[in-house]
Amino acid sequence: MTGLWVLAATLVAAVAVGVLLKARNGRVREAKPAARELPGPVTAALDPASAVTLVQISTTFCAPCRHAKAVLGPLAERTEGLHHVELDVTNQPEVAQSLSVLRTPTTIALTPDGRELLRVGGVPKGPELLAALQPHLTTRTL
Repeated sequence: MTGLWVLAATLVAAVAVGVLLKARNGRVREAKPAARELPGPVTAALDPASAVTLVQISTTFCAPCRHAKAVLGPLAERTEGLHHVELDVTNQPEVAQSLSVLRTPTTIALTPDGRELLRVGGVPKGPELLAALQPHLTTRTL
């Protein structure tokens, strides 16, 4: 009978963790003020002609990263002032560490001067991300 209780508790804990992770996936979070210098690859990826650059932190064998790219690429193409770049950190984990990225994909919205506006852990939801970025963009979606 004890084994049955252990099994039931394990299943409840697993379901709770799954629900929590699903709820957090793709949620837009406002940036916390940080006075850190951006790593070189991120600084090089910033587009000075765009109001916002979406830097997608990815790794080589990350399946959700491909889904994030499929959401972010078209979103940036049809939105004036928005630029998307994917940065693979498989062979440069120090970049992810300096940005406090704990999972891939993570998308960080940056201004041309490198100020972080927001970040999304997991696959972003296009309409929610665009709504959060709208105050920073100069024109509307095409």
